[in-house]
Amino acid sequence: MLLEIAIAAIVVLVILWVVATYNKLVRLSESISNAWAQIDVELKRRADLIPNLVNTVKGYMKHERGTLERITELRSSIVSGTPQDRVRANNMLTDALKSLFAVAENYPDLKANQNFLSLQGELSSTENRIASARSSYNNDVVVYNKSIKTFPAMLVASLFKFNERAYLEADEKEREAPKVSF
Repeated sequence: MLLEIAIAAIVVLVILWVVATYNKLVRLSESISNAWAQIDVELKRRADLIPNLVNTVKGYMKHERGTLERITELRSSIVSGTPQDRVRANNMLTDALKSLFAVAENYPDLKANQNFLSLQGELSSTENRIASARSSYNNDVVVYNKSIKTFPAMLVASLFKFNERAYLEADEKEREAPKVSF
């Protein structure tokens, strides 16, 4: 009788551990989904700011149409696709916006335009938010991935098919040191 009670207690403890571990993995997975949603919000915010910026610039830069068209094309890419595709499109859009701001240097009236300056500030703020959200996402991914790879939680993870999540990484081009010349 005592042996049966001990076995039942062990079974109950194992079941409680499986439930607690499963719930922890679900919480971690949802945390990653929430972190991606925060990135998504900022990408959408950025995409919403771009038409205003392009329209402000259009009046000043009639012959820079190629840059403006590229920005408009890339804007639509950051609001759909896989997270990795959207991050890649976001990086390409960042490069295009750098070109736009470099071209804007040739237009003193545009540089002084309050609407342009405000939009430029909003985009800069959004870039910082995106970087912060990406960092938060990657922090959540590292905790989750460690959890599903370590024993004994890996037993529950494999049983319930919790799969490893991918990190958001910088492109090779972004890793290069910028060239500065005077």
